[in-house]
Amino acid sequence: MTSHSGLRLAIDIGGTFTDTVLMGPDTQILASTKTPTTAQAPAQAAVQGAQQVLADTGTRMTEITGFIHGTTLATNALIERRGARVASITTAGFRDILEIAYERRYSQYAINLEKPDLIVPRAHAFTIGGRMDAQGRERAPLATKDIAGLVAQLRDVRAEAVAICLMHSYANPTHEQQLRDLLAAALPDLVISLSHEVSPEAREFDRLCTTIANAYIRPLMARYLVDFQGRFQGEGLTCPILMMTAGGGMTTLETAARLPIRLVESGPAGGAILAARIAQSVAAKQVLSFDMGGTTAKLCLIDTYRPQTARKFEINRAARFIKGSGMPVRIPVIEMIEIGAGGGSIASVDRLGRIQVGPQSAGADPGPAAFGRGGQRPTVTDADVVQGLIAPDRFAEGRLAIESDAARGALKRDVGAPLGITEGEGAQAISEIVDENMASAARMHAVESGKDLSARVMIAFGGNGPLHATRVARRAQVAQIVIPPDPGVGSAVGFLYAPVSFEIIRSRYSTLEGLDLAGLTTFFAGMQEEAEAVVRAGAPGQNILIRKVAFMRYHGQGHEIEIDLPTTPLRAADLPGLKRAFEVEYARQFSRVVPGMQIEVLNWALSATTQAPQGATAGQTPQATPLTPSRFSEITCDVTGGPRHAGVFERADLAPGDQIIGPALIVEPQTTTLVSADFAARIDSQDNIWLTRPQEATP
Repeated sequence: MTSHSGLRLAIDIGGTFTDTVLMGPDTQILASTKTPTTAQAPAQAAVQGAQQVLADTGTRMTEITGFIHGTTLATNALIERRGARVASITTAGFRDILEIAYERRYSQYAINLEKPDLIVPRAHAFTIGGRMDAQGRERAPLATKDIAGLVAQLRDVRAEAVAICLMHSYANPTHEQQLRDLLAAALPDLVISLSHEVSPEAREFDRLCTTIANAYIRPLMARYLVDFQGRFQGEGLTCPILMMTAGGGMTTLETAARLPIRLVESGPAGGAILAARIAQSVAAKQVLSFDMGGTTAKLCLIDTYRPQTARKFEINRAARFIKGSGMPVRIPVIEMIEIGAGGGSIASVDRLGRIQVGPQSAGADPGPAAFGRGGQRPTVTDADVVQGLIAPDRFAEGRLAIESDAARGALKRDVGAPLGITEGEGAQAISEIVDENMASAARMHAVESGKDLSARVMIAFGGNGPLHATRVARRAQVAQIVIPPDPGVGSAVGFLYAPVSFEIIRSRYSTLEGLDLAGLTTFFAGMQEEAEAVVRAGAPGQNILIRKVAFMRYHGQGHEIEIDLPTTPLRAADLPGLKRAFEVEYARQFSRVVPGMQIEVLNWALSATTQAPQGATAGQTPQATPLTPSRFSEITCDVTGGPRHAGVFERADLAPGDQIIGPALIVEPQTTTLVSADFAARIDSQDNIWLTRPQEATP
């Protein structure tokens, strides 16, 4: 048995596959694997994956010194509505915060508008007397005499969890804390989420929605995390388990159980972290991250090696691409667009004779028809199999047999027969549609962000990302693509490069001229103490970096601009520079400043983070060496639509400088890279695959 020290394990549970990566102390990937996700008991597939990579390297669970986990369970519970029965408690007079929402329709002229499902019906929305003002001063004490009636109401609706969101609790949480203590004494099994802990910001609707979402998934996630930890401790794990967050950092298991809403989209966040690291190593300052798995595709814009971030996103939109049609959640998050386009996305023909692909997915069970596990409906993976793009004996490391005939049969029955075309033509049509769906999502995301895709390098990973990268890039007008090593488990690899971090955003309104600098120093000190406590619990003894941010706007505006602050306490001498920084950023975004307007600050943020592991930079790529394939496979060419013989290469056999002219397939255990006929591939000094059009400059 080989002895190792400093081993780190990362596990990413996706909708179709669970990815596991074992990394050595020198950041070398020692082993990785993909196992089908066990939806009814997600931890089971995680344990199987860990056992596999440990067996492959001859190591034991007791040798693991770092463990990072990300999961789609929180996201799926919210989308599939599998959470607890939740009630809400707001300040008297504000029962209808959810009903009123933003006081506008997300689609003004839609006659049959479908409102977003905000989880708590009005019959489960309760109130209590008492009032704080925006400065945190008590205007009326909490109506403790009404507690007995409130307890009875909660019992009547059989509430399992409650979201408490009282007016201006971000400024003074005393009433929320009092109410929590009184309810806990009367209903000890009730799970209670407080808005000042979950999302301590102004804007009551967003804050209430975020608290409700947290309360909704908290019992489920608490049970899951206890089970997950117990299973791995039973396997011999002795180190703490850290959880990946939506903001791209890691946090402790205890914090994750208390604030599970921060785990939403944690898997895709790991992919964005990986893409940012690869971008820095190859000096690509403008990047489009493309992560295509079995259930969804995720796209993220990365500039100067930092993923685009946001403080708000929406869950389960009623209208797929329309803002305002989902449930708003206000937490720090890596901003990306996610669509139901993965290998398991189901294809069908609607009553108008149009092929539809996704967002429904076959998942891991039963999975695509080609999996031979009972799946009957054709999927994107079935289309790729029929087009000869997936080697049946190499899929999922050869542990999952691919049945090509089953894929052909499903395509012929559900797509070919209704349209009067062959299964091959149906497969090609499915690919065209799903690739255009992903490309159009990338274009829309870029336009909404004011960015240009044509100048960007695509970094593609995920089980299906390398297979579809050239097809999506061509439609999105992206000229260069990078496929990093171990792309099939890219998000899990990204976990291992993420820092331990925690970010707090709180509201404290002031004009720039009227800032109470002494009070602000005390305010930030409390935030720093809270954030550092979380980080130290996950990374004891490590240096902690602090970043402070002010969210500023002109008086009367509805949205703020993020401006960095000095890490030292703010002084009067810093204010002119802060004003200049705001005006420069405002002019960059809106082309002009507004002279004479008063500047105000609504929110303040502080993040505490450890130093992320440093990566190597790309060296000089050797002289190009064109390779001649020793074997071929017949594929459906995505450029001409006809059959072509594509060269087949093993990625493990490729060396820096090797050049491959498309069409070709570069095969590795967990995925396949398609080199389209209008692309060429080249291996750089870090073993990345660069895909470029012949007329474009190579790296």
